[in-house]
Parts: sequence; structure tokens; C-alpha cells
Amino acid sequence: MNVLEEWTALVCKELGIDPARLDRDAILGVTKDVAHGVARPAAPLTAYLLGLAQGAGTAPQDAAARLSALAANWGKATEETMKDA
Repeated sequence: MNVLEEWTALVCKELGIDPARLDRDAILGVTKDVAHGVARPAAPLTAYLLGLAQGAGTAPQDAAARLSALAANWGKATEETMKDA
């Protein structure tokens, strides 16, 4: 078991989360997309927001895909947002 697996197991146990509900690779993928496409500090914030979305009932795979797409289109999204302001 590597450090990431050990940490994940420990956190799941501490927070009472069923590790079977966790898609670690999807979360790491989204945070990588955000870190490289938006900004490094946005990655942990995005992971937190992804967790909030899942807690509110959003399907984790759907939310992860939407966030990765948003990060990939960050430049275009900010241009459109600035036009609307």
C-alpha cells in the first residue's frame, strides 16, 4: 500500500466514508485538469466543491466530467464571463 492509499483509507475511516463510494482516480483527474488548466490553488478548492456537489445529490461522475470540461475551456469561459459583466 502506498502513502496515498494509506491516507485515503485513514481519512475514510475517520470520516465514516465507505471507501467503495470513492472514485479516487476521477478526483485526481479533475484536480489535475484544474491545476494545469486554471491554477494550482484552484485544485483543492475544486475537490472540496466536488464533494459538496456530491453531498447535495449530484452524480459524482457527472460533476467530475463537467468540472474537467470547464477547466479545459477556462480561457474561453473567462472571455465569455468578462463579456457578460
